[in-house]
Amino acid sequence: MARQLEIEITESGEYLEKTLKQARSASQKERLQMLWWFQIGQVRSHNELARDPSTITRWLHKYRQQGLSGLLEIKKAPGQARTITGEVLKSLKVKLNSPEGFGSYREIVSWLNENHGLDVSYRMVHYLVRYKLACKLKVPRPCSVNQDPKAIETFKKTFH
Repeated sequence: MARQLEIEITESGEYLEKTLKQARSASQKERLQMLWWFQIGQVRSHNELARDPSTITRWLHKYRQQGLSGLLEIKKAPGQARTITGEVLKSLKVKLNSPEGFGSYREIVSWLNENHGLDVSYRMVHYLVRYKLACKLKVPRPCSVNQDPKAIETFKKTFH
């Protein structure tokens, strides 16, 4: 039989249950549920949980050292610093919203390089413009080579 775990949980069972219901991420819920089970006496040892005992030990050690906030802290990689910020981003938005705009993402890459000295990739520019700024390029729709220009003009005149 596994030996009983000696841990002093400072939060009440009601508080842990309430926090558990409000938790958003699965990892936070799992950690809160473990503490709640220990607090109400439903679990007494590592082996009663469906997790690797070393994980439970690591979580409990973190709880003892840093408390509940330390246990629930989810570390996230900071990622790369943004290349296009501030005035450059504002001028890009203005240029994208102007009537002439850009015809391709390559044009944007070269414009950023010439006007602002930024060496950015096509992929990054595409992601920034298309998804972050939610802008589209100013490219006319393709038209058929078989179109009759006279028929287009008469359509435009008689459409209204």
